[in-house]
Amino acid sequence: MGHLVRSFQIFVTVFMLFAITSASHAMSPVTGAQRAETLQLAFPTATRISDKTPIAKDQPEIKTIYQGDDVIGYAFESNDVVNIPAYSGKPVNVLVAMDILGEIKVARVLAHQEPILLVGIPERHLFDFASQLLGTKVTEHIVVGKSGKSGVRSIDSLSGATVTVMVVNEVIMRSAKKVARLLGIAGMSATHIILPASIKPDVFTNANWTQLMGDGSIRHLELNYSEVDKSFEGTEAEWISDNEEQANRRQQNLFIDLYYAPLNIPTIGKNILGDDEFDWLMSELKPGDQAIAVMGMGDYSFKGNGFVRGGIFDRFQVQQEEKSIIFRDSDYHRINDIYIDGAPDFDEKVIFIIRDNYKFDIGTPWQVELLVRRQIGALDSIFTRFFGDYQALEHYIDRPVQPVFVDAESEALWVSVWRNKMFQITVLVISLVMLFTVIILQDYLDKHPRFLRVFRKAFLIYTVFFIGWYTLGQLSIVNVFTFVFAATGDFKWDTFLLDPIMFILWGFVAMTMLLWGRGIFCGWLCPFGALQELINETARQFKIKQFELPFAVHERLWAVKYLILLALFAISLESMSAAERYAEVEPFKTVIMLKFQREWGFVLYAAILLSMSIFTNKVYCRYICPLGAALAIPSKFRLFDWLKRRKECGTQCQVCAQECEIQAIHPTGEINANECHWCLDCQVTFHDEQKCPPLLKKYKKRHKMDRVLNEIPVVQEIIRPK
Repeated sequence: MGHLVRSFQIFVTVFMLFAITSASHAMSPVTGAQRAETLQLAFPTATRISDKTPIAKDQPEIKTIYQGDDVIGYAFESNDVVNIPAYSGKPVNVLVAMDILGEIKVARVLAHQEPILLVGIPERHLFDFASQLLGTKVTEHIVVGKSGKSGVRSIDSLSGATVTVMVVNEVIMRSAKKVARLLGIAGMSATHIILPASIKPDVFTNANWTQLMGDGSIRHLELNYSEVDKSFEGTEAEWISDNEEQANRRQQNLFIDLYYAPLNIPTIGKNILGDDEFDWLMSELKPGDQAIAVMGMGDYSFKGNGFVRGGIFDRFQVQQEEKSIIFRDSDYHRINDIYIDGAPDFDEKVIFIIRDNYKFDIGTPWQVELLVRRQIGALDSIFTRFFGDYQALEHYIDRPVQPVFVDAESEALWVSVWRNKMFQITVLVISLVMLFTVIILQDYLDKHPRFLRVFRKAFLIYTVFFIGWYTLGQLSIVNVFTFVFAATGDFKWDTFLLDPIMFILWGFVAMTMLLWGRGIFCGWLCPFGALQELINETARQFKIKQFELPFAVHERLWAVKYLILLALFAISLESMSAAERYAEVEPFKTVIMLKFQREWGFVLYAAILLSMSIFTNKVYCRYICPLGAALAIPSKFRLFDWLKRRKECGTQCQVCAQECEIQAIHPTGEINANECHWCLDCQVTFHDEQKCPPLLKKYKKRHKMDRVLNEIPVVQEIIRPK
C-alpha cells in the first residue's frame, strides 16, 4: 500500500507542476502593426492600405491595398465575413488577403480558443497548415486530407486537430469566395435579391369606387361568353349552336366580371371594408400575411358551386413569378358589406388570405388566375385559364434602398465532415449496436463466461485502438463544459455535429447513462480506461502483485474526483480557456489524442498514471477522473438497475466484493452504481454454481441427494422401473 501512496504523491506533484506552467500559455495577440507588416510583406509594391470600409450597406468590412492609385489587393478578417464555429464552439479568426485575380496571399491565424492548441499541439503547426493555402485561387475546391475526386485539391491535415483545421480551411476559403463574389473578382459574381416591399401604414386617402378603379388600386377581369367560347374552339368542349340568333345573343352576355384588390393597403382596405372591418382583418392576419378582396358578378362563380368546408378553391388562384398560390377554406372570409361609394352590386364578395409561407411580395407584379372548366363526359373535363394583372402603386409601398447581396449557399461543413468519415461512422455504429445487444442480453450471456471474457477483451482492444487512437473519440470533461455553456447560451447544433465520432459517442453515452448509469461508458467506451484495464490484466497474467487500499480509505478517495470536478467547473465560470488548461488533469490528450507526442512533463504525468495500473486497476478512473464524476451525477436518475444481488451478498458472502477490481461493491454487498464500470464479472459469478456460495450450496445439496438416490436399490427400482 505504501508503494501505491508514494506513486499517488508523485503524480499529484507532477500534475500540479505542469498545470501551473501551462496555465499561463495562450496565443499571443496579433497587434495592428504586425498585421500591417504581414500585408506589406505579401504585397511588397503596396504604397497604401486603407482602413476598414464595408463593401456595401450591411456587408463585410475590408481593407483595400493600393499601388499608387491602382488597387492590387484586398484584406479582411474572417470573423467579419463568416461565422463558422470550431471545435471549441467559437470561431477561429484569420487575416486573409488576396490580389485582384483572386489568389490568396495571406492566411494568418489571429485568434482561436481551440483547447487542443491551447495545451497540446504547438500552435505553429496550425500556422503551417494555414500557409498551405497561400497561392490558392478562390475558385478552387480545397479539401483537407486525401480526395479522389477530380477538380479537387487536397492539403495535408493536422493529426489530433482534424476538426480544427477543417474549420480553418473552410473559414479561409468560404470568406475569400464571399468577398470575391461581392467584389466581382476572379470571374465570380454575387447573387443578389431585392428585399420585399413593405406597405406604408400611414398613407391613407378617402376615395370612392370610381377613383380607386381609375388609378388602378382596384383591377378587374371582364369576360363575356364570346371570349370564353373562343378559348374552347378546336376542343371537344367547343360550344356549337344551330340557332344563330341564340348564339349571337349568348355571346354578348356577361360570363363574369371579376374585381380584385389588396386589402393590406389602408387606402384600399379601409375604403372597401370600413374602419372597423379593416381593423378586425388586420388583427386576424399573422406577420407576413396578405389579404386580397375578390368580388364578382355574372353567370360564373369564381368560388365554385362544389366548394365544401375542408376543401380548396379550384377555380381561383394567384400567381407571382414562379409561385402558384392556392386557397383553402381556412384562407377564406366572407365580406358582408362593402362601404365604399359607387361599388357595383356583386353576386360574390370574399377575402382570400395569402399566407406568409408563400413569401408574397406586395411590390412585385402578380396575377389572378381564373380557371373555367367544361365537362365532356361523366368523368372527363377540359379547362382553360384567364389572367388579370396587378401592380401595386408606388406611393402605397416602400422599396429597399438597394439590393442585398447573398453568398451562394454552401454545404454545411458538418455535412462534408460526416461524408468524409463514413467508414469510421459505420464501424462505430455497428460496434455500439453490438455492445447494446450484449447489455440487453446480459442475463443470458452471464451464463457463458468464456464468450463474455473474449468479447470484453476484444472490445477493450477495439476501444483503445479504433475509438481512441484511430478516430480520436476520447470524451473529455471539456466536452461537458462546452455543452453546458452552449445549452445556456447561443446553442448551435453545428458545433457538436462537426465531430461525428464524438457526437455519436455522446449520444450513446447519454442514452445508456439514462438507462443504466455511467458504467457503460467508463467500463467499455473510454479509451484511456480501457488501456488501463488492459495493462492491469497483462500485469496479472505475469503474476505481478496487486495492491488495494482498505475499503474505508478507498471509499473516501472517491470524493477526490468530485472535488476536482467542482474546481474545474468553478474555473470555467470565470474563464473557459483556463478551465481547458487545468483540465489537463485528464491525461487523455497526451495518451489518446497526441499519442505521447508532447512535452516530457505531460508524458511523465501520463506514464505515472498508466504505470500505477500495473499494480492497481484503474487508479485514475477511481479517484481522479472529473469526467467520471460528471457522468455519475445524472446517473442518479437511471431508469434500471439490472445488476442482481442476493440476500447472502455481503453478509455470508464476499466473493463478488473481493473479485471486483475497482472495489465498487461495498462490504455489505451493495453495488455502488456511481463507481461500477459494468464489467459484468459479478454477474458471471452470480450465475456460476461453482463459485457463488449460495448456488454452490444448492448445487452440492442437489448432487448429494442424487448420490443417495443412486445408492439405494429400492429407490432405483421405483425411479427406473423395468
